[in-house]
Amino acid sequence: MTEARKLCEAPYNRTVDWAKWHIFWVDERVVAKNHTDSNYKLAKDGLLSKVPVVPGHVYSINDNVSAEEAASEYEFVLRQLVRSRTVSVSESSDCPKFDLILLGMGPDGHVASLFPHHAALSEKDEWVTFITDSPKPPPERITFTLPVINSASNVAVVVTGSSKAEAIHLAIDDVASDCALPARMVRPANGKLVWFLDRSAASKLAVSQPDE
Repeated sequence: MTEARKLCEAPYNRTVDWAKWHIFWVDERVVAKNHTDSNYKLAKDGLLSKVPVVPGHVYSINDNVSAEEAASEYEFVLRQLVRSRTVSVSESSDCPKFDLILLGMGPDGHVASLFPHHAALSEKDEWVTFITDSPKPPPERITFTLPVINSASNVAVVVTGSSKAEAIHLAIDDVASDCALPARMVRPANGKLVWFLDRSAASKLAVSQPDE
């Protein structure tokens, strides 16, 4: 949540209309909410505990069930919110249309919990799926599927560090069309995609380098 830290500071903490915010997790590790691996804990400690967001607008997963059950329950919640028009629906699909999806990227090019060559990348019908064999621990996770990510109005990908430079090159530059990097598959159908990179992460790009 480093990229959201500024929201806790003036003037944003006073001028943002937090009552309008509804917060979801693009992916989550199926661990207790107070576990160090929990994305919920990361968000709560770094942002949610410091701003007046409405508690009922924070949608965390059920961490007391299996990954499969957690994914199914999370999708049910999403479908109810779309039905009630709390969350918009995409014009080009039946997927929810989020105002903003914020992603990171791993050195292997994974986004959310969508890893290279994993079956979850091919999921087209479910909005939320699960994995029990994550290449990095913890193994059990839930994740939005690519159709949901690509239905958002805005997708921001924040990447730092030289260890991710090669994956950034493969994700952004004009490389072989058969490149199966998950980050390269992030292509909003009717939305905007923006990459935020530091100089190290962008060091292998064919395009011009960012300013310091």
